[in-house]
This record gives sequence, C-alpha cells and structure tokens, in this order.
Amino acid sequence: MARKRSTAEEPWALVTGASSGIGAAFARALVARGERVIVVARRIERLRELQQELGGAGRVDVVALDLAAADGPGRLEAELRERGREIDLLVNNAGRGDTGRFVERPLEASLGVVDLNVRTAVEMCGRWLPAMVQRGRGRLINVVSMSAFQPVPFFAAYAASKAFLLSFTESLAGELEGTGVRVQALCPGNIRTEFQRVAGTDKVLFDRTPASSPEEVVAASLAALEKGTLVVVPGFQNRLTVAAQSLVPRRLSRRLAGELFRPR
Repeated sequence: MARKRSTAEEPWALVTGASSGIGAAFARALVARGERVIVVARRIERLRELQQELGGAGRVDVVALDLAAADGPGRLEAELRERGREIDLLVNNAGRGDTGRFVERPLEASLGVVDLNVRTAVEMCGRWLPAMVQRGRGRLINVVSMSAFQPVPFFAAYAASKAFLLSFTESLAGELEGTGVRVQALCPGNIRTEFQRVAGTDKVLFDRTPASSPEEVVAASLAALEKGTLVVVPGFQNRLTVAAQSLVPRRLSRRLAGELFRPR
C-alpha cells in the first residue's frame, strides 16, 4: 500500500512579492481554489495579515525575506526544505521598476531592477524547476510585462529586464515540453498597485492609460494556465496594442512608449 503523504509533504504554491498587488491577488485566488500557498516578501506584517485573512497557517505559510539579497533565493530554498515544503507552482512575481532618464538616475537603482527582475527570477527557476521535472509535474508563472515587447525610454532597465524574462520563459517552455511542467509568461499592462508609486510610473502619462485590477490579471493568468497558454496578455485592448506594435516600425513604437514614460 502506498504511503500516505503527511501534510508537510503536500504540494504548495510559492508566490513571491506577495505583500500587495498581483502577488497578494495570486495568493487569494489560489487559496480560493483550494491550494496551499507560501507567501514571500519583505514586509512580515503584511504577510501575517494576508495569512490571517486567508485562513491561517493551515492554508498560508509566511516567509519574510528580501529576495533581492545575493543569498535571498538560497535562504528561501533552505527554509522551505527545512519545513518540508514541496513546490508545485512557482509564481515569480517579485519585481522592481525605476522611472527616469537612465543617465540621471542613480546607477544603483538600475542595477537593483536588473538584479531582482533578472538574476533573482532566473535563480528561483533554477532552484525549483529541476524538482518539478523530476516529479513529472509542476507549474511556473513568470510575471513579465507588456514592456517586454518594445524598448521603453525612461523605463529602460525595467523594459529590458522584462524582455529578457519573456525570452527566458519562452525558451524554458521549449526545453520543458513533454516533462509535465507548464510554463507561462504573464504580461500585464497598467495595473494600479503600490508598484506604480514605488517605480514612479504614477507620475507619467502611462498612469492615465486603461488599467486592470490585480484580480482581473490573476484570473486571466490562472485560466490560461489551465489551457497551457504560454504568453498571456490580459485585457482585449492590451492584446490589440501588442498586435499593433508588431505592425509599426520599431522606432515608432519606441517613440510612443517613451512619450508614455517621459517625466513631466
């Protein structure tokens, strides 16, 4: 007779950047679907509030950690191994943006964007995908951005980091075909969350473009994940925008994007 799994061995979803916005919306949606969720972010008080809202420690596990730190993903892996957590879904949502002219912004700000959006995302995949492949099942959602589809002046490091993440995710999907691991690049447009204020995009024309709620974005993502859709752009108007970008000269799409993010 097969040994029954202990509670600690039951698979969990791991959501980074979960203290607000898309990350918190993912946690709520996944718990509503009956999944156990590990939420990771720096702000322990926000995570505790979310844990209590969603049913306590039996449904939601909390790890307060700065994934931007050089040893962040490694410390997270060690902590979850100690807790006996098997990860069936990884939502790489932690990210950072910085708005302004590159040469006028602190270099540390741009390097921080690249470090969290690229290095950390790649390392998280490298630490959890091998076990999924070995088990023959698993799911990965990398939260990308519509900024991945064209250069964005005044948001240069962020757009470039998301272009990397989109390409990386699509490449992973090709490598993981037939393994039982599903992969998604989630590419939302404008979402009014705390990210906008921290990144400074609440002070540019982009903030006036049509916005989706985090809940709408997450619902679209999870529905598409069930269907196996690789690149997901939530919102009909956003999909039209992406389609139009492929039809106009790249210099024009770059210019239009720059006007949306130019500091006023």
